Amino acid sequence: MKNTQYRNIIFDLDGTLLNTLDDLAASTNYALHACGYPPRTTEEVRLMVGNGVGKLIERAVPQGTSHDATSQCLDIFRQHYTEHCLDNTQPYPGVIEMLSELKRREIGLAIVSNKLQTVVSELNEHFFAPNISIAVGETAQLKCKPAPDMLLQAMNLMEATDTNTIYVGDSDVDIQTAHNATLPCISITWGFRDKDFLIQHGATAIAETPAQLLEMIKSDELGVRS
Repeated sequence: MKNTQYRNIIFDLDGTLLNTLDDLAASTNYALHACGYPPRTTEEVRLMVGNGVGKLIERAVPQGTSHDATSQCLDIFRQHYTEHCLDNTQPYPGVIEMLSELKRREIGLAIVSNKLQTVVSELNEHFFAPNISIAVGETAQLKCKPAPDMLLQAMNLMEATDTNTIYVGDSDVDIQTAHNATLPCISITWGFRDKDFLIQHGATAIAETPAQLLEMIKSDELGVRS
């Protein structure tokens, strides 16, 4: 298909637009310490993210931790991360320029993330306004990725369809989410997962830099649909 059909792009947030790893690791270890559990390395946290903060804490606490104790640790994480999500987080190099160019081309832009809606809105407003106005995060009404609900909500707000929309993300969860929403997916390698991992998990189109992503989007051969 010609790229002229694709007029909307939905981005994952963590590991795609923003390097949030240090702040996620700091809040994880703050919560673990508060609950009397051993800390996790930043590399361990990197491999635990992707399915929302509930899964992150479930993976971070010691094996066999009760549901109630895990929930208590999650509550501590949520409070700390809400207050400290901007401490070290920054856009990846080239991301702001990429978004500005896409906006200049009149491409519709949105974010979906398994983070809490309040945090997603704050990060989007701080880093990406006015390029992106639609940012969908975790709420009681929306199932987290890899369920398609968040993508479908973003598409509804954008007045987009599955024939004119691309999803961009950095993980296996993003590949599966795009598949579940019947969207084509471009996987990126500057985030939390490397190229080999992405290929092993079904990536069919891969960008290694924001500049390469721009070229792929305007190319006549975008890649195979998920």
